[in-house]
Amino acid sequence: MNKIALVTGAAGGVGRAVVARLAAEGWQLIVTSRQADHLTAAFGDQHLQVAADCSTVDGARQILQAAKEHQMLPTALAHCVGNIRLGAMHRMSEADFNDCLSANLISAFHTLSAFVGTLREAHSPGAAVLVSSAAARIGTPNHEAVAAAKAGLEGLVRGAAASYAANGIRINSVAPGIMETPASAGVIASPAAREGAARQYPLPGIGSPDELAELMVWLLSDSAARVTGQVWSLDGGFSSIRPLVK
Repeated sequence: MNKIALVTGAAGGVGRAVVARLAAEGWQLIVTSRQADHLTAAFGDQHLQVAADCSTVDGARQILQAAKEHQMLPTALAHCVGNIRLGAMHRMSEADFNDCLSANLISAFHTLSAFVGTLREAHSPGAAVLVSSAAARIGTPNHEAVAAAKAGLEGLVRGAAASYAANGIRINSVAPGIMETPASAGVIASPAAREGAARQYPLPGIGSPDELAELMVWLLSDSAARVTGQVWSLDGGFSSIRPLVK
């Protein structure tokens, strides 16, 4: 039987890394983005490409409907949609806050809902992995908006994992620190900013989307068959131990 996976936010840094690793392991892929040209630029004519906004109910359902029309039942979901909106809350605009919630939490809710609904209709087990952030686990200055959104995502993961375990549907999340992706490019644009960001981790450095993709694909695999409702940190110890100050 063909293994079929759905990757949302597939044209982003994490999404591309996940797509590459899943493809290398023989998965058939459905890749999504809000912009069709971003998918074409990233993947050419490879994979089933669906342009849709998964932060809406209709958009999320459109993605699963397109899969159905191509006789593809995705049993794995890697939800890689998200953005970074930094700034103290008293200075953040309502539009930026709402955009942060929409990209990081609301998209996760609607996409996971559509995915689970499709699996239940097909009486099929499956697995999903979503992307949280170290900022949801430890207070970090100027991260109020993204921390709130990602903390909500972690609650969603635990609640949904409990609801659908009886259906054989596993749901987990990963929580990275800062990574070398287009989304974080503005945060580490200067050498000083990059050095400061790298130094804040007990294991210093800037994370790689390939490292995160390896963990995400493992969580979708049969090797993680007994894992659900978990948030896996990949943050150099940032959220759990203090760096050694020299």
